[in-house]
Amino acid sequence: MPAFHLVFSKRVRRTAIFDLVHEKAVGPKGMELNREIVKHPGAVAIVARNGRGDVLLVRQFRLPVRRRLWELPAGKLNPGEKPRGAARRELAEETGFRARSWRKLMEFYPSPGFCDEKMTAYLAQDLTEGAAAPEPYELIQPRWFSWEKALTMVRRGTIQDSKTVAALLYLENFR
Repeated sequence: MPAFHLVFSKRVRRTAIFDLVHEKAVGPKGMELNREIVKHPGAVAIVARNGRGDVLLVRQFRLPVRRRLWELPAGKLNPGEKPRGAARRELAEETGFRARSWRKLMEFYPSPGFCDEKMTAYLAQDLTEGAAAPEPYELIQPRWFSWEKALTMVRRGTIQDSKTVAALLYLENFR
């Protein structure tokens, strides 16, 4: 299938987390796409597992959906930061844990219909506990779940966060 070619791109707004841009592309036979696109620096998600195979989830309030969700520890990349470094930083900040063993699981686009965010999921093991240092607005409740319980939460819809669903099911099915 022939590709679309970008012919126009203009930043509409810059925020602390992302940029909003208006873009226009022309495709085969002159068809046009006009879109507002969220340009995001990328993010990471961490499947932290202890020696028993339990998985660490965090519960926090998400303003866009007006509720608290169970999720994997996660966060956006800082300028110039590589995904693995961001994963190490986010795990420590949100939970206090540090891992000696890291393995990249997958990369994916959570919402490619309007956002270019690329997310990288990692498996973190051989954990040591420390003090968490979340952002002041992050009221994070970390909790260990058995692997079976976490998968049941996905199956029942208790876990609705896409990065968490994707990473847990990826690890369950392709490890």
